[in-house]
Amino acid sequence: MLKEFREFAMRGNVVDLAVGIIIGGAFGKITTSLVNDVIMPPVGMLLGKVDFSSLYVDLSGAGYASLAAAEAAGAPVIRYGAFINTLLDFVIVAFAIFLLVRAINRLKKAEPAPAPPGPSAEEKLLGEIRDLLKAR
Repeated sequence: MLKEFREFAMRGNVVDLAVGIIIGGAFGKITTSLVNDVIMPPVGMLLGKVDFSSLYVDLSGAGYASLAAAEAAGAPVIRYGAFINTLLDFVIVAFAIFLLVRAINRLKKAEPAPAPPGPSAEEKLLGEIRDLLKAR
C-alpha cells in the first residue's frame, strides 16, 4: 500500500497540482497585502480618510465607537468593509489568473484542422454504380 501511495503521489499531475496550490496560496497572500496595504489606503483617503477594514454595521443598536469596541463587547456586527477588501482581493486574483491563462493559450500552437473525412463505403459504392450506369 505504501508503494502504491508513493507512485500516486509522484505522478506528474499530482506534483503539479501540489506546486500550483502552494504558489496559489503565496500569490493569495501577496494579493491580500496589495489590497489591504497598497490599494485601499489611497482609496480610503480619496473617499474622506475612510479605513475600509473598520467599516461595519452594529446589529445590536448599542452604538459602539469602533469595530474593535463592538467586537470586544461581543456585539453582532456586519463587517462590510472587510467584505469590500476581500471582494477587491478576489477581483485582482481572478484578473491575474485570466491574464495567465490568456498568455498560456497564446503560446500554445494552433492545432491543424482535421482533414475532411473521405467518402464512406456507401458513397464509394454508389459512385461506382453511377459510373457503370453512365458507361452503358
